[in-house]
Amino acid sequence: MGSAFVLGSFVAAGTFRVDRLPRPGESLLASAVVWEAGGKGFNVAAGLSRLGVEVDGLIPVGTDHLAALAEPALVRMGLPASMIRVHPGPTGIGVGFVGADGENCLAVHPGANLLLSRETVRAATARIASAAMVLAQFEIGDGPIAEAFAIARAAGVPTLLNPSPFRMTRPETLAEILASTTILVVNETEAEALFESLCPGQAGTGTLRAAAEGLARALHARGVEALAITFGAAGARIVLGGSTILDQPAYPVAAIDTMGAGDAFTAGLAAGLVAGRPWDASCRMAAACGALMVTRAGILDGLPDPGEVTAFLRAHVPGTAAP
Repeated sequence: MGSAFVLGSFVAAGTFRVDRLPRPGESLLASAVVWEAGGKGFNVAAGLSRLGVEVDGLIPVGTDHLAALAEPALVRMGLPASMIRVHPGPTGIGVGFVGADGENCLAVHPGANLLLSRETVRAATARIASAAMVLAQFEIGDGPIAEAFAIARAAGVPTLLNPSPFRMTRPETLAEILASTTILVVNETEAEALFESLCPGQAGTGTLRAAAEGLARALHARGVEALAITFGAAGARIVLGGSTILDQPAYPVAAIDTMGAGDAFTAGLAAGLVAGRPWDASCRMAAACGALMVTRAGILDGLPDPGEVTAFLRAHVPGTAAP
């Protein structure tokens, strides 16, 4: 199995369990709270490591007391502490609410994550070029993503982007990033925002699942080879080459916490592809990772290992995809 290079984000993550998600202006009593290392980039790196993939990358932290969470968390998840890059200022921090039905909402202050630079990425050129896949998300700035993906593309290394949390990026920068993006993974909200950005006025003309092929064609024209849209309990639709559709039904499980499910899905998909599995098998692995994740409280302790994924796939049959 090859290695993955992850442009990480790192946040000190607080998760509050409540009976339901709060309404505007409302204060709720939390039944439990957990503070742990998090961040989409760190979660994906940890998920890949848990699945047996060798991981390298860059993890930005600040110079405040929260930065001390990073190294023990990396070591615990089997990640090299050499991934850490220290920047003056605050470490990223995030707060999430999880309702009794497992649904969540959250807010993240990126802190040091936005200080990762093109120059820092450029210094890691040899490590990026020797990876089997390079991954990034939108909790870091556009510049380092564009730089790392360009290096990877020049070296023939596939890239995976999860543009979350979605932001409006300057058209020329978005074009630069997409031109070097092999795989784009988005949820419904991110897909809708991206569709409106690339195909103004067309996002509301039909269901997003039905519109996935149109979005994939628009992305393919800009350089993206594969689009994966996740629909939570309704599964995922993957479009390859702008036209070949793969529907991955969700596995029917009782969700207790959806926090980190998208990161687990991304890690499972990347781990499958890095191991040389075909797209259909990699999608099943991704869906299994997401399903296992939502049945467990907490992110790092919920990330599955290969044995758990194999046992789950043997014991479960996917549900039926939505039309």
